[in-house]
Amino acid sequence: MAGETSRTTTRPLFFYGYVIVFVAIIVFMMTFGANYTFGVFFKPLSTEFGWTKAVTSSAYSILTISAGFLGIFAGRLTDRFSVRIVSIVMGCFLGIGYILMSQINAIWQMYLIYALIIAPGLGGVWPALTSIVPRWFALRRGLMMGVAASGVGIGTLVLPPVISRFIPVYGWRTSYIIMGAFALTVIVLASLFLKRDPHQTGQPLYGEDKLKPDRKPPETGTLSLRQVVRSHLFWMVCLIYFLFGFSLHTIMVHIVPHAIETGIQPETAAELLGIIGATTVVSKLVVGSVSDRLGIKLSLVYNFILLTAGLLWLQAATDLWTLRGFAIAFGFSYGGIMTLQSLLAAELFGLSSLGLIVGCVSFIYTIGSATGPVLSGYIFDVTGSYKVAFLICAILEAAALTVVLTTLGKRKS
Repeated sequence: MAGETSRTTTRPLFFYGYVIVFVAIIVFMMTFGANYTFGVFFKPLSTEFGWTKAVTSSAYSILTISAGFLGIFAGRLTDRFSVRIVSIVMGCFLGIGYILMSQINAIWQMYLIYALIIAPGLGGVWPALTSIVPRWFALRRGLMMGVAASGVGIGTLVLPPVISRFIPVYGWRTSYIIMGAFALTVIVLASLFLKRDPHQTGQPLYGEDKLKPDRKPPETGTLSLRQVVRSHLFWMVCLIYFLFGFSLHTIMVHIVPHAIETGIQPETAAELLGIIGATTVVSKLVVGSVSDRLGIKLSLVYNFILLTAGLLWLQAATDLWTLRGFAIAFGFSYGGIMTLQSLLAAELFGLSSLGLIVGCVSFIYTIGSATGPVLSGYIFDVTGSYKVAFLICAILEAAALTVVLTTLGKRKS
């Protein structure tokens, strides 16, 4: 009995939640870093096969809409079963999909691979991992979410520039094989260390014992999915992230081709994605930490102001230095808004179905993400310029800011 009492009352020297955050960094880094190489492969693929920008962009749109839909199921599986299994399966799909991309010879093959193989690998990553990190922390939840989500920025900083240098040396086919094999190996190995919540290690949430009763994490009073879907607030959150997804993925797909169109060399143009990635690393840490003190909704307002201003700045950005300035502003706001997504959902709707709720919001977000790149590619094909497309993005983000101010902003953070 004495031994049992000792085992149950002794607190572990190391909190396993930090392992969860580190694994999330690695998985986000590989998954989203590989995803954002699409803009780097864009030119070699369209040049070799003679595809228009709209046709090539459609592959990314198919990917995002398919990934968003599948993310709903991945979020549900994470809530009910094992995040480790979900993450391992996703890593296998992602890596195999990119390896198969090395063998394509027609656009339908690209569409099929992105829709049926790469999409399952990409779709569940964000709902699965952003829903388990808040389960481990009662205090510093925003900071830890920011640290975990910084993996997206690290991947964007590292992978696109590296792959842009592989392509001239090894060709785009071999570059796909290298990237796919590396992603598969790293994601599967890292995912072996994932656990769903502290109860699997016999630990409480970080800082739970230090919270006052009125500041306990939102486990009690959690809404069911049916209640959430009936909530006007839920659909406002979906609208905000739909508008955000439209602009985000328009930029991530078309900023490198836009820079090349202005006369910048492809390798140098790819560095813009690296700048965006580096800035998102900083923003996720800063915004995540600040949101713990300033509040999630007010943090969201400031980030949308910066995003709208950056997109307006892009209208006049015609050389490398002004494009770099845009990349910094865009990367900071993008990183902050993505970091706040699951934190906002946890604050408004609780934790018990957080994976499924984030999956639903992410699905609406990916509808915007799918629409933006292909519409912007079509606008370029018609007008010969991205100016109109980028102006539409600025208008949409101003609309998202308005929604935040007029709906979420009325509620106390």
